Formats: sequence, structure tokens, C-alpha cells
Amino acid sequence: MEELVREMLSRLGDDPAREGLQDTPRRMTQSLEFLTHGYSLSPAEVVNGALFSVEYDEMVIVKDIEMFSLCEHHLLPFYGKVHIAYLPKGKVIGLSKLPRLVDVFARRLQVQERLTKQLADAIQEIIQPQGVGVVIEARHLCMMMRGVEKQHSAAVTSAMLGAFRQQETRNEFLSLMRQNTPNGLLISACIIERVEGAPP
Repeated sequence: MEELVREMLSRLGDDPAREGLQDTPRRMTQSLEFLTHGYSLSPAEVVNGALFSVEYDEMVIVKDIEMFSLCEHHLLPFYGKVHIAYLPKGKVIGLSKLPRLVDVFARRLQVQERLTKQLADAIQEIIQPQGVGVVIEARHLCMMMRGVEKQHSAAVTSAMLGAFRQQETRNEFLSLMRQNTPNGLLISACIIERVEGAPP
């Protein structure tokens, strides 16, 4: 990989031997390995059995999960927020596992549409709830710093499975998702807000 980076730098018209670029091949290799480490992860490994039996069937939402990925067309970043909701059917998942699942798929070469569907399908398969909803709002540097160069555009994608295909359930999710609350957990019957750094 480092030799490929040196060759790329040379073909771009720079000198990979100059002081500022001497260590760039190693750094870029490490950076790309980190940014694509989702290929070495599986949803099952990340969840690691963190499913719990609970008599609760109201909507669970984890919103504003930060997401960073690489566009597979230009290898430029896209970034934004992921909102995930599901209706439990006897089991709930440890809350920290949902952001970890986001990274499993976001830390790969991606398109936003596929990422949205992969997340919804994985959560449906793992938790087997009544339904799953995933919405991703993201900005793409391939649109912002090249091509059309539109700085304020954002892409919004959604995937709705099971009960979330029903208009009433979908609307409840979208309404709660849009509420201006701190990052944290929303439960429909009684809304619980958890602020980062606050005691549980």
C-alpha cells in the first residue's frame, strides 16, 4: 500500500521524497485502514449477545448518531447523523451497540442509500423486532469540494421495515426524530433524554 501511495504522489506531480511527504505513505495507509476497518467487523461480533428480554413494546429511538464514511465513487468523505428506531418484540439491544453497528457499515467504501438499508436489515435480523426505521442525513464532500460544488446541500435517506411501513408508526418516528432534544435516547411512551456526560 505504501508503494502505491508513493506512486500516486509522483503521478500527481509531487516528489514523495521531499520532507513533507516522506512519511505520508505510511500515514495514509494507516488512515485508510482505520477508515475502512468495517470490512473486518461483523454485526454479530459487535453486538456480542447484548440482547435483553424486556416486556416493552413501545418505540425505542437513538438519534443523532455521528457517522463518517467514504464515498466509493471518489474516496471522499461523507458525514452526518443517523437516527435509528425499532419496536421491540420481547428483546431490546444494548444502546451502545447501535452506534457500533453504524460503524460496521459506515467504515467501508459506501453509498448512503446502501448504508441506510444495510443498517436496517442488520438490526431487523439481530433483534427481530416488530419493525425498524433508519434515517440518515449527510453531507458529501464529493458534491461540496468538487463537481457541482454546492456547500449547503444534504442528502436524506430512509429505510422502513415491518411496522414502520405503516403511516402512523412512520410519522411517530419522524416526529420524535425532528424534536430538538439533546443527543440521547427517546422512548415514545415516556421520553427519556440523556445528555452526554450526565450521570445515568
